[in-house]
Amino acid sequence: MRYLLFVGAAVAASAPLPALAQTTPDPSAPDPRRDIIVTASPIGHDHDDTPAIVAKVDAEEILRRGGASVADALSKVPGIAATGFATGASRPIIRGMDATRVRVLEDGTSGSDVSDIGPDHGIPIDPLAARSIEVVRGAGTLRYGSQAIGGVVNVLNNRVPTSFPDKPLSAELNGTYGTVSDLYQGAGLVDAAVGDVALHADAFGRHAGDYDTPTGVQPNSFFRGYGGSLGGSYFFGSNHDSHVGAAVTQYDAQYGIPSDTTYIDMRQTKVMTRSSIALGSGLLQRFNLDGSYADYAHDEKEPDGTIDTTFRNKEYNARGEMLLGALGPVTNSALGVEYQHRAFSAVGEDSSYLFPATMESVAGYLFTDMQLAERLHLEASGRVERVRLHGTPRFGDATVREFTPLSGAIGALYTLSPAIKLGATFSTTGRAPALTELFARGGHDGPNTFETGDPNLRIERANSLEGTLRVRSGPFRFDGSVYSSWFRNYIYGDLTGRRCDDDGICAPGGDGDLRELNYRQQGAHFRGIEGEASYDLVHTAHGVYRFNLLADYTRATLDDGSNVPRIPPYRVGGGLNWTGETLDAGFNLIYAGRQDKFGAFDTATPSYVALDGELAVRPFSRHPNVELAVVGQNLTNDTQRLATALNKDEVVMPGRRLMATLRIATN
Repeated sequence: MRYLLFVGAAVAASAPLPALAQTTPDPSAPDPRRDIIVTASPIGHDHDDTPAIVAKVDAEEILRRGGASVADALSKVPGIAATGFATGASRPIIRGMDATRVRVLEDGTSGSDVSDIGPDHGIPIDPLAARSIEVVRGAGTLRYGSQAIGGVVNVLNNRVPTSFPDKPLSAELNGTYGTVSDLYQGAGLVDAAVGDVALHADAFGRHAGDYDTPTGVQPNSFFRGYGGSLGGSYFFGSNHDSHVGAAVTQYDAQYGIPSDTTYIDMRQTKVMTRSSIALGSGLLQRFNLDGSYADYAHDEKEPDGTIDTTFRNKEYNARGEMLLGALGPVTNSALGVEYQHRAFSAVGEDSSYLFPATMESVAGYLFTDMQLAERLHLEASGRVERVRLHGTPRFGDATVREFTPLSGAIGALYTLSPAIKLGATFSTTGRAPALTELFARGGHDGPNTFETGDPNLRIERANSLEGTLRVRSGPFRFDGSVYSSWFRNYIYGDLTGRRCDDDGICAPGGDGDLRELNYRQQGAHFRGIEGEASYDLVHTAHGVYRFNLLADYTRATLDDGSNVPRIPPYRVGGGLNWTGETLDAGFNLIYAGRQDKFGAFDTATPSYVALDGELAVRPFSRHPNVELAVVGQNLTNDTQRLATALNKDEVVMPGRRLMATLRIATN
């Protein structure tokens, strides 16, 4: 905490001079007239008004995709892949970057888990509880820290209400049965208004057995999870434009590790607070304060229930943000401070993998939003952090490392014509090494690795350039990006080709079950292209018949000429979909190419085809929120392995699956 003065001075030095301006609305409050993105900017821009392209998946799409993880819900978004280690442990990958380079948030605060400490560790956020998920890159990611070099995935679930309900009571209930794993899942939520108080409650449950694949049953691939939340906010001020609120959430899950015989028994209790105070129409317009505290633990168990290792993580996260009015060419700006404290520990057989360790970060940031000309919109941001990490490396005594990463970004959006917008973003981001990268010191049975960190690692820096193109021309719509990121001191897990036993005795072709993995640094270059397009073949008052395409490609190399490990292959695909008043129907076909540009001591990953289809009926015209949907996934029953999975040689993705879902909501 002694760095608060340092951060406060940096923020104050960046503060603009006073001036009068119009009141800034609460950016977290939804506006039914616009497609507002709350993660990309503190100002609350429309989806098409940010230099970098933002992806957004709504609750209906999440439900139809049917997966148990946030990454499953994002599977059709260009540039997004998944680690795919287990049904309950699959983190999102953005442009080839994951773990400590992609920050996963729940309503803007930390997910507070240990999914960055091992690929077998899941994220305790179930997509059944989400109302939408946003994926953000560009200048706005600096609000969330240097762990967002690749981007931010923000799961929005309204567990702490941020807008006053327009109805005194609303509710939703859904249930699903799926083949391939004998899946049963269901979720429900209620939102209510009592006086000036908005209340929210939700609950979900999911039960799936070992899933079938084209090559047989995938052993130990089951998933069972359940949880819920209760929250509320008190609204006050003109038109309920201010609020203070909190929520308590509980998440419990058990899932198998398909490449092993063990399973994970996870639980998390979390408290979240979200408050926004309208201050008027002067310079100081609104103050937002969000925070969370989470107590997380999971046991790694043998089939008979014996506990091998217990991992624990207690984490605080808080962000205070002041929104400021117009100052000359600066239309809006925001000054913020963020604090994060994390305490990790492990007890049991794998406790030597990472001794008790702590991370503390204090940061200040500035975000500005400018309309330099009628057609030119500019965003800029800067962030300074002070990061302190304490842990015990494999060789040596307990160590404290301190880092001061500096980051900045600038993005421009130019409206070339009413139909075309061009965007460009440049960013330079510094990232402090993570706990495992510094202090890993032993075997980890989940991924079957023996890992050794390097306590002398330096700050990793990424200099990135991205160009975007948006086209909105009648029935045609296109969003595309081309990007390149040059890393200095890129940190990666390097497989050496040696096998190790639990005592760390490693040798080429050794008898041990663990693969040796050492954390190293060198330069790296990530580049790629991604896009999606659609064309309305038929557009009537009763519905739209739409043809869509998507494609993405990422190439990542190290300075020594070798490949960055576990990079997703290129994808290309498309489909035809009808969206109508009472009927939705369509199919999508995606081809994932062969990944033959693999890392050291890895293997090539074959290509595969994913054919999905869906049919949804809303049979009651007076009750349009009653819907029955049937969804098919991997209809060709193709054998699918993920190049991004550390255990891909032992794990095949699910085969053909059919799901039937009934959704009922109040009108």
